Amino acid sequence: MNTRRPMVAGNWKMYGSAAANAALVDGLRQGLAGLGAAAGAVDTLVCPPFVYLAAVAGCLADSGIALGAQNLCAETGQGAYTGEVAGEMLREVGCSHVIVGHSERRALYAESDEIIARKYAAALATGLTPILCVGETLAERDGDQTSAVVARQLDALIAHCGVAALGRGLVAYEPVWAIGTGRTATPAQAQEVHAFIRGRIAAHDAIIAGSLRVLYGGSVKAGNARELFAMPDVDGGLVGGASLKADEFVAIVAAAAV
Repeated sequence: MNTRRPMVAGNWKMYGSAAANAALVDGLRQGLAGLGAAAGAVDTLVCPPFVYLAAVAGCLADSGIALGAQNLCAETGQGAYTGEVAGEMLREVGCSHVIVGHSERRALYAESDEIIARKYAAALATGLTPILCVGETLAERDGDQTSAVVARQLDALIAHCGVAALGRGLVAYEPVWAIGTGRTATPAQAQEVHAFIRGRIAAHDAIIAGSLRVLYGGSVKAGNARELFAMPDVDGGLVGGASLKADEFVAIVAAAAV
């Protein structure tokens, strides 16, 4: 029986404004309160852009919604790293989680598996819970390379940080071909890759693999969340566009609570 606690995380990407964020959080608070006890069965997280983290932290006070960042520096402490933000800084403004290795960071900013592993380690070193994103492009899926790509991404993390580090974070499977395209992996496709992820980690440590939460991150919406979350190895979602609409996000949380 799956006893893993579900999580629904919202990645706001480079969207938002002070006013829009305040209104969104207000809508989330009201919507989640309307779910009653069901909301308490799901860990809920929002990840705004860096510049809004402190303000959103204030809006989230006593809401039960956790705060996360979308990225962090691979270096810890302070130093001459112009434009970077350290994990300690994220903690100081109220973050508990951070996304590492999102496909957009890999593709648009050339973040390698090695850099992502270092960022994961930096998150752990500064007391943050990292959410490691893995997944394949359309060309890689069409070339039957999904397992090889996901294995490479996981293996790089394990080689750098050790398998025990996965016991202190989460993994999000994001098929790149299903992000922002309107396409979504079928529940069976998602389950297949989630089971592969769990099996790959189980080869190192079955206990960690069994307790690891693996989120699905490819165009999760209110309309498909319930089917996706019903899969035995899908433990919630990393939500993009739908996390910017309070009613959609609350509906996804409700689906995870079932």
